[in-house]
Amino acid sequence: WIEPGTVIKGKPGQGEQASALIVARGGKIYAMGTPTHPIIFTAEADDVTDPNDLPLDARGLWGGVIILGRAGLNSTPGETAIEGIPTTEPRGLYGGNDDDDNSGVFRYVSIRYGGTDIGAGNEINGLTLGGVGRGTVIEFVEVFNNKDDGFEFFGGTVQTRYLVSAFNGDDAFDYDEGFRGKGQFWFAIQASDIGNRAGEHDGGTTPEDGQPYATPQIYNVTYIGSGQQSTNADNDLTFIFRDNAGGKYVNSIFTDFAAQAIKVEDLASGEDSRARLEAGDLVLSHNLWYGYGAGNDWTSMVPQDFVRAYLQSNDNRLEDPQLRGISRVPDGGLDPRPQAGSPAFTNVASVPDDGFFVQTDYLGAFGEVNWAVDWTFLGDVRIISPFGAGIPANVTGISEQDEKTTRNVPQDYLLEQNYPNPFNPETRIAFSLPQAGHVTLKVFDTSGRQVATLIDGYLPSGSHNIIFRPQNLASGVYYYQLRSAQFSLTRKMILVR
Repeated sequence: WIEPGTVIKGKPGQGEQASALIVARGGKIYAMGTPTHPIIFTAEADDVTDPNDLPLDARGLWGGVIILGRAGLNSTPGETAIEGIPTTEPRGLYGGNDDDDNSGVFRYVSIRYGGTDIGAGNEINGLTLGGVGRGTVIEFVEVFNNKDDGFEFFGGTVQTRYLVSAFNGDDAFDYDEGFRGKGQFWFAIQASDIGNRAGEHDGGTTPEDGQPYATPQIYNVTYIGSGQQSTNADNDLTFIFRDNAGGKYVNSIFTDFAAQAIKVEDLASGEDSRARLEAGDLVLSHNLWYGYGAGNDWTSMVPQDFVRAYLQSNDNRLEDPQLRGISRVPDGGLDPRPQAGSPAFTNVASVPDDGFFVQTDYLGAFGEVNWAVDWTFLGDVRIISPFGAGIPANVTGISEQDEKTTRNVPQDYLLEQNYPNPFNPETRIAFSLPQAGHVTLKVFDTSGRQVATLIDGYLPSGSHNIIFRPQNLASGVYYYQLRSAQFSLTRKMILVR
């Protein structure tokens, strides 16, 4: 159990001397930070009280975080030694047959300056998830300046939200071995001089046509590359789908890449990612693509005829998303929210109503609210705009206290769907208040009988979270209701014992 605000530092070292935090199969981690007190994993040399103590291009100063579970893979024999640690370590195995496996809670966490080499071409990812099951809660996690990938999923079914992959040395998001999880609100920005694909997506390894296929469902991402004028030749694609990978990207924005948009594996024979596209296992719809070094036209961006034809017939648009600002330096100029009037607020596909996904009316990882401001290193070092309400970073006449108030006060009352849902043993309920006042948060059964009071008192304006851990309630459907004199909001949740 790691308390909010805890700083955990890894020692430098290469090979078997590399440091990392590893949660083995059967273990659980409860790293539960808050927006104002995130948990930080960083290098021993990092003084977290001084955002400018390390160079902005520092990477590989320690290992990273690895979480291993018992969820299924599509590789043979169904369990594997995780990448990044010696294969002689038996606790490094992951995989199994429990897709509902629970490895704990990992929330409001910033992972910085990792990616130590343990061997030639073998670095540790920022956050590695091997066979992690859907019972695990992972949300509001940043990986900053990792030497290898930001996030890598090896099989499993884990469901994640609010992920930030910033300036990592290889891919922003990578999956393999039949990953079948869900994701929403993923944000990536590549450095101007380093970094490969935003999404490097493989289906399997041994065998490549192993089942279940890699078919994650991913909604509302914003991927920003190295810059369309960048000399980073490694930033050659937004996506590559290969080794029979499928997957779904919907309601998303891809922009500012040095070369082309996408490549889909097309073999002369056998199963491949083209087969997954044609079978409906690979879906790319209702997305905006714009700002490519190869040229801002479909032919230049997407040289494969069958991929180009697919994108054009599935509500993909080649239009400027009109983001409020792109920057990779500490000038407060990065604001990945679309401007008013952006095409990101039109032609939005419906989001599955399955208890995990949040309903949205915009494309990309951000709407009007910048959820990556307060708890990330991007915010600490002032790369990202500190003004969640969109006030320009160079505005004058605002005190530090006023600035904090401005960026933290939401525009309306909001009660989010609890997560996870269904749940056991606990679930998070998040809500926002545009003004201070007395509020209640109560839980009712289907007959209308009150079974729990979670909040009954005065709260300040801003965003709030509460963990609900029912002790004596049976499995079933329940309702939670947030009330004040000005409003009443209700949502449904399911407890499964």
